[in-house]
Amino acid sequence: MLEQFVAQKPADAFARYGLALECVKLGDDDAAVEHFKKLLEAHPEYVAGYFQYGQLLGRTGRQQEARKLLSDGIVIASQAGDMHSRDEMQAALTLLQ
Repeated sequence: MLEQFVAQKPADAFARYGLALECVKLGDDDAAVEHFKKLLEAHPEYVAGYFQYGQLLGRTGRQQEARKLLSDGIVIASQAGDMHSRDEMQAALTLLQ
């Protein structure tokens, strides 16, 4: 259902984010990576995407990419005034180091 919605409305950030999370839940990490990439390319201000994508990259052994993504997300969250997300990403970044 989410795939159909994203196909019909590929610019819908929330639907793309939901589809990426569903792929993570189903263990389809490659598809999740692609959906997170597309999400952040189209919506670089989508703070939650940075945290979840960074978590996925770290879990799949892509620590350097995860660190870069989380660092970028910290900047975006700070600019948006989202201190909770900023702090979550900072904690996740610290665990990767």
